[in-house]
Amino acid sequence: ALAKWIRPYIGAEEFIKQKSRYCLWLRYAQPADIKQSKILYDRVQAVREFRLASSAKTTQGYAKVPHLFAQITQPEGEDYLLVPSVSSERRRYVPIGFMKSDVISSNAVQIIPNATLYHFGILTSNVHMAWMRVVCGRLEMRYRYSKEQVYNTFPWPNPTKAQKAKIEQTSQAILDARALYPDSSLADLYDEVTMPVELRKAHQDNDRAVMQAYGFPVKTTFTESQCVAELFKMYKEKTK
Repeated sequence: ALAKWIRPYIGAEEFIKQKSRYCLWLRYAQPADIKQSKILYDRVQAVREFRLASSAKTTQGYAKVPHLFAQITQPEGEDYLLVPSVSSERRRYVPIGFMKSDVISSNAVQIIPNATLYHFGILTSNVHMAWMRVVCGRLEMRYRYSKEQVYNTFPWPNPTKAQKAKIEQTSQAILDARALYPDSSLADLYDEVTMPVELRKAHQDNDRAVMQAYGFPVKTTFTESQCVAELFKMYKEKTK
């Protein structure tokens, strides 16, 4: 009976390091469901008492709904793209990925409901990573990705139909390359020392496809600083 209320729960560390964690998801539980289960009732009661004991008025207010998470960002029945809020500055690419709607996201990640392969390709590209490295916050030296500072300010390209299809193709190649290593976590795959050849090539192909969509020169002489400078020009135009 409890199985229907147990869901996978994922934050940045669980996602990147391939750790399993679970939660009780009682958003759609009836009062009778909770009352008739000693385990559920005791857990919910413990949450209520914990919240009431808090010195924060906001937390005390959430004691009125002890069966619910305090902050719910979970999309209703929609799969989503997950971006870790904090990740290592030693990685060239912040690992991001698709999640099923029944996987509950924690407040340690950002989510993009109904994202497509095209969105994945743009966001996992070095163009977006270059923007992120400049505008994101930092936790110690680690990247701190937020929707306000990074995602909402990011200038998207206007690709042709062919360019968009190419990005979808290179995006899928990244996912396929990851799938070749099911026993490796994203931390393993995106370590610059251990990154598989197939995955690195897939990312490089995607980087080129995204740069073409922006009209940027696909040359090794086009630096990350030049890329960011062009993005800031686009940002300035869009915010006039």
